Amino acid sequence: MTEQRTGRVSRRTLLAGGAGLAGIGIGAAAVGVGREFSSPDPAAGSGLTPFYGTHQSGIVTPAQSHAQFVGLDLVDPTDVDTFAGVLRLWTQDASRLTRAEPSLSDTEPELAVLPCNLTVTVGLGDRVFRAPALAPLRPSWLAPLPPFSIDRLDPRWGQTDLLLQIGADDPVALAHATRMLTSSVRRSVRVRWVQRGFRNSPGMAPGTMRNLFGQVDGTVQPSPDDYGSLLWDDGREQPWMAGGTSLVLRRIAMHMDTWEALDRRGRELSTGRTLDNGAPLTGRYESDDPDFEASRGGIPVIPPSSHIARAHRRAPDEQFIRRGFNYDDPPEEGSADTSNSGLIFAAYQRDPVKQYIPVQRRLDEHDDLNEWTTPIGSSVYAILPGAAPSRPLGASLLAAAGRSG
Repeated sequence: MTEQRTGRVSRRTLLAGGAGLAGIGIGAAAVGVGREFSSPDPAAGSGLTPFYGTHQSGIVTPAQSHAQFVGLDLVDPTDVDTFAGVLRLWTQDASRLTRAEPSLSDTEPELAVLPCNLTVTVGLGDRVFRAPALAPLRPSWLAPLPPFSIDRLDPRWGQTDLLLQIGADDPVALAHATRMLTSSVRRSVRVRWVQRGFRNSPGMAPGTMRNLFGQVDGTVQPSPDDYGSLLWDDGREQPWMAGGTSLVLRRIAMHMDTWEALDRRGRELSTGRTLDNGAPLTGRYESDDPDFEASRGGIPVIPPSSHIARAHRRAPDEQFIRRGFNYDDPPEEGSADTSNSGLIFAAYQRDPVKQYIPVQRRLDEHDDLNEWTTPIGSSVYAILPGAAPSRPLGASLLAAAGRSG
């Protein structure tokens, strides 16, 4: 079939690798010929987060108010050329959308005029590395987490070949970016699931986010001074991963009906922190270090079984970036619950085997919060190093495999 000549670039051509994306100079006029966009309100959605860089954005970037995690499977995970085409398309489209320009072949360019702190982050699951050309390049840690007794994993939220993590401070911009990034590659991938999360809107609740239990969530984070050793891959095991990281994504159901039956003191003892400002029970402020040795009348002030006592690191390696988003969906059909709420918990670290799994094992052995929470989804991804205008996402991986990125 002869392709219609329009102002749009053929997706088929781009996926086949027939167009050098880095050399394509398509501006907004290509998708909106003869139109001028109305000027946006300068006070709304003006934040811009650069897409290009040594590391991908969306990891240490301040968390936006809305996020979508999209799990996708390759139609043919052994077809490395099509896989490379998908990464080229995502690089080109994401770099444009994050600077408030329509994506290639954007069908609703008016929805792309506000940057809204939009970020796009791309990860790879272990099945990508079953392709013979890529198999020797799989990081040793890239595998499903070991089974945990507290897990009740639903296949609906399981491991996928690819991950798109898209964040924005505006839900319309987020929905538009998600649509453009997924529709552009629909002949090569299948969307398995979409996990939608949210936090407080900008300016509404400064400081650490709160989850739907009302708890301050995500207080303890590594120092930026330690990102080099705890977060970013140094390429020692797989040189192509230098500048990338790993992501453990967990979907955690929160049982609101039974939690709300617990009194305030019981809630604080189960977490080890106050509800009003998130301070440890031995401190006054959220940032105070907890004192696990403090006691009153021989009884520990912070119960050893509380969440912060079990999650507290026991070794220097047991640190990772915590990035959580609430979800609130309709109750499951046939459920007696009045809600279907929880937390999309994203943990980023150089090596989840050394950093994340030891902490999760302690929480699996015992954590008071386990009575009101249940992990129902789990997946692990290699987050690619950052991209540049002349170096699309995955270029170092494909070069190591002897393929052009």
